[in-house]
Amino acid sequence: MNLLLDRSAIRQDALSIFQAGIVAADPYQAIKCYLNPELFDSYAKVHLIAFGKAACAMIRAATEIIPIEMRPGKGIAVTNYENVSCIDHVDVFGAGHPLPDINGLKAAQLIADRVSNAKKNELVLILVSGGGSALIPYPAGQITLQEKAAVTELLLAAGATINQINCVRKHLSRLKGGGLARLATPADVHALILSDVLGDDLSAIASGPTVADNTTYADAIGVLKAKGIWEQSPENIRQHLEQGNLGIIAETPKPGDDIFTNTGYTLIGSNSISVNAMLETAQKLGYETHLYSDRLCGEAKTVATTLVERRLKLPLQNKPLAWLAGGETTVILKGKGRGGRNQEMALAFALAAEQQGLTGNWVFLSGGTDGRDGPTDAAGGLVDPRTIKRMTQAGINPAELLANNDSYNALTRSNDLVITGATGTNVADLQILLIRPELYTHN
Repeated sequence: MNLLLDRSAIRQDALSIFQAGIVAADPYQAIKCYLNPELFDSYAKVHLIAFGKAACAMIRAATEIIPIEMRPGKGIAVTNYENVSCIDHVDVFGAGHPLPDINGLKAAQLIADRVSNAKKNELVLILVSGGGSALIPYPAGQITLQEKAAVTELLLAAGATINQINCVRKHLSRLKGGGLARLATPADVHALILSDVLGDDLSAIASGPTVADNTTYADAIGVLKAKGIWEQSPENIRQHLEQGNLGIIAETPKPGDDIFTNTGYTLIGSNSISVNAMLETAQKLGYETHLYSDRLCGEAKTVATTLVERRLKLPLQNKPLAWLAGGETTVILKGKGRGGRNQEMALAFALAAEQQGLTGNWVFLSGGTDGRDGPTDAAGGLVDPRTIKRMTQAGINPAELLANNDSYNALTRSNDLVITGATGTNVADLQILLIRPELYTHN
């Protein structure tokens, strides 16, 4: 993986620890570890469906295990454009993420047709990974794809959490919120899930297409109103949600529904698994490790500032320290710059460290495990005590760029972007703060 060239040993340590987190979420190996041919002995056919950023790696592993004579037709895989690859006996579709597009709609319709034709004594094997919600849009009722995309964009710009976004998505979709499981009845359904959601709430991962939904139309309306975007939402969206709230449109399937009698799942990878891998790697590199949070959330700038403040309250120690975290923060868009939540957090940390006088030899890395942070080609940022000086020497004002949500430009000028390319997986974000006792002397 072509990671950013380091300027010091401590920067390389941070990159190595981040890489360990990504490797722990390897989707191909996760499928290989779980599946064996004996699992399918009781089925006449196995319908193979994959969606998410890890879809290609997951379905490739599955095709190497499930006998081809058991698979009716080709498998279907839907992933983001960067992760598309050719796989024998699989139709692979590239689709839009984080905003859905027409290619995703066509793929979702194909998936719906395929699972609707599954019969009793057949298995629909669903391989789910992060990003699946945006990649298979199938709007309900009279809602158009453009209207659904507009609501998603409004939610992202308003700083909605992934759970809030998914709550709304489920009630605008034919597949999400248990919809896919409903379509697959009377066949058996089993989902192998690579989680990108904090706490591994299965109803939130890819908006829970195969699991019961505890949220309601009233909850979805509440999210849009709480974020101040109800009136901005398309009329078709508001009308659909209001009809659902009145009982005119059926709710999403709830716990206890008969359709889930023959539906199961297995969690095969998650953010917490990746965080544990980072802890082990940091220990091997000689750091005393501390789990800062395994559910890091909140606005990226605020979270970064709080982390600096927490560190300053603790006494200095004469040994290398590693504070590690995993989670998913948010960004409230107020400017017109480029960047993502991880780049914004890295830039905010560097500014807070400069303003509050965080001294010593430290580095802070925040990165997305999918290799893409927001609408950029960067996974995140890796900053150190000289970051702000490099930016000012390059003739930019980092505080102004942060206010304009332009962290990508700022970190580009200081050469502090983390570039991995598409990793083929997605288990949310990882954060690494390393502190060594020796003074930082690198430029």
